[in-house]
Amino acid sequence: MARYTPEEIRTKFVNAADFNELFDAFEDAIAQRIQDVELYRLLFWNHSLGPDELCLFGEKLAKEFPDIAYDTYMWLASVFEVTYSSYDNFELAITYYRKAAEARPSSPDPYLDACDCYDPDLNIPPVDVLLEFLKQGLGHVNNKKVILTRLSHLYHLIGDEEQSNYYRDLADNVDRPTN
Repeated sequence: MARYTPEEIRTKFVNAADFNELFDAFEDAIAQRIQDVELYRLLFWNHSLGPDELCLFGEKLAKEFPDIAYDTYMWLASVFEVTYSSYDNFELAITYYRKAAEARPSSPDPYLDACDCYDPDLNIPPVDVLLEFLKQGLGHVNNKKVILTRLSHLYHLIGDEEQSNYYRDLADNVDRPTN
């Protein structure tokens, strides 16, 4: 039996600072089969939660509702990118961009958003991690041109003009018919 109405859950996600109170509201939302991503976004932005707690909630949500796993992972990645980047150098953000890519392999957004995290002055997240992630994405995304263009740009940023030109040429030719 539900303990909270959806509006009470929303209020708790926004205002509660006690983990147990948040957990109870979360469990109640899951039991009620509420699949409104907007509701859970409020929970993910609750400043009283640490990274481990956010991961716990996000993983459970994605497991319970696979249809919203992609949105859950993308949202968690963006929360970690903004909120915890100075602590973990974007590791959690990249982790959740990878999970989003697994949930919806044909979407270029997790790959492109991961690259938007890159700070060339600090090399965080490490450019090698991003390059490898983008190359993996080439085998899955429908719009290869955007991934190839981003690869070219990243190689340019690290001064590897040969690779930058290679990926730029691939991007320029990806849509051309072959004879």
